[in-house]
Amino acid sequence: MTLRVRSVADQPLAGERVFLRADLNVPLRDDSVADDTRIRASLQTLEYVRKQGGRVVLASHLGRPGGFPDPALSLRPVAEVMEIPLAPDCIGSEVEAQVAQLGDGEALLLENLRFHPGETANDPEFVAALARLCDVYVNDAFGSAHRAHASTVGLARACSRRAAGYLLEREVEALSRVRDEPERPYVCILGGAKVSDKLGVLEALSKRADLIVIGGAMAYTFLLAQGKPVGRSLVEPKQLETARRLLAGETEILLPVDHVVAAAPDLAASTTNEIPEDCAAYDIGPLSVDAIRERLVGARTVFWNGPLGLFETEPFDRGTRAVAELIAQSSAFSVVGGGDSLAAIRLAGVGDRISHLSTGGGASLEFLEGRSLPGIEALEVAT
Repeated sequence: MTLRVRSVADQPLAGERVFLRADLNVPLRDDSVADDTRIRASLQTLEYVRKQGGRVVLASHLGRPGGFPDPALSLRPVAEVMEIPLAPDCIGSEVEAQVAQLGDGEALLLENLRFHPGETANDPEFVAALARLCDVYVNDAFGSAHRAHASTVGLARACSRRAAGYLLEREVEALSRVRDEPERPYVCILGGAKVSDKLGVLEALSKRADLIVIGGAMAYTFLLAQGKPVGRSLVEPKQLETARRLLAGETEILLPVDHVVAAAPDLAASTTNEIPEDCAAYDIGPLSVDAIRERLVGARTVFWNGPLGLFETEPFDRGTRAVAELIAQSSAFSVVGGGDSLAAIRLAGVGDRISHLSTGGGASLEFLEGRSLPGIEALEVAT
C-alpha cells in the first residue's frame, strides 16, 4: 500500500463546507495586526477554495491562551484585516448555524482554536465538534504541522476527504530540496540564543551541510568550547562537550571573529575582536559579516534560521540585517525561516530575492532534522 498526500487542487469543492486550517498566528500590537506575512501567505489557498465555490470554514490558533478565552488573543484583528466575519467561538450550535448559512464562495473565520483545551489535547469530543462543521479538510498551516493537535491531526483523520493547501505544498517542496537534494556547496546559517534549542538540527546538518555558520548567543558556547574569552556572554555550560564534538566533526563550522559588545544592552556598544570580561557580545561584527560574505559567494544552497544578534535592539541588529542582504545577493537556492530572520528579510526589503520564505520556524527545523510531522502524516491517504 502506497501513501500520499492529495492536493487541494484535486478536490471537488463547489457547495462543500471546507475546513481550512491556516496559520494566522500573527503578532499583535495595540489590538492590531503588527505583521501580516502569515495572512498573506494563506491567501492563495483561501482564494482558490472560494473561487471553486467552496464554503470556507477558516480556522487558526493565536498565541497561547491556555485553553480559556482571552480577549487579548482573539482573532478579531485578523478577521478585520482579512475582511471575513468572525464567529463567536470555534465550536457549538451557534457556530454550526453560521456555517450552515454560508453560501458558495463565502467564508467564516472561527474564533481562536486554543480557547478550548481540547485543541492542544487532540480531544476526541473537540474533534467531533469541529467535524460537524465540514465536508472537506484542508491543512495549509505548515507552521503548526509539527503539533499533534485536534485541528492538525484529529480532524484530518476524522475526514475521509483531506488535502494539503498550496502553502503547505510549497513548504514541503522547498524544504525537501534543502534536506534531501541540496546543490553544493550547501551553507547553513543558524542563530538564536541556545544550542539546546537547535541541537537536533545542528546534529542533522552536521551530516549534510558543507558549512555551518553559527551566530547569535549560541555562538558563545562554541567559542568558550574553543577556550576563547566570552566575557559575560550567554553560554550553556552543559552543551560545551556537544560543541566540542561538533567542532571536531567533518562539517566546517564558522564562528564570529569579531563582536559588538556592551556592559548591558542599554549601554554604549563597541566592536572588538576579543570580548572584555565585564561585557557581553550582542551581535557579530563587520569582520564576521565579511567572512560570511566570502563563503556565500560560491554557495548553491543556503538555509538560514535565527538572528545573529540581539535583533530587537539597535545597534545589535546590524549583523542580522547584513546577512539578510547577503543571502538576497546570492545566486543560491535560499530558504529563510524563523520570526526574526523573516523580520530582517522584510525590513531589508529583499523578500522577493529569497527563493522561499518559510512560515514554519519550529516545523521547518524538525523537517530538516528528518522527523515526521504529525500534521502532514495525518493528511496521507491510501492509494
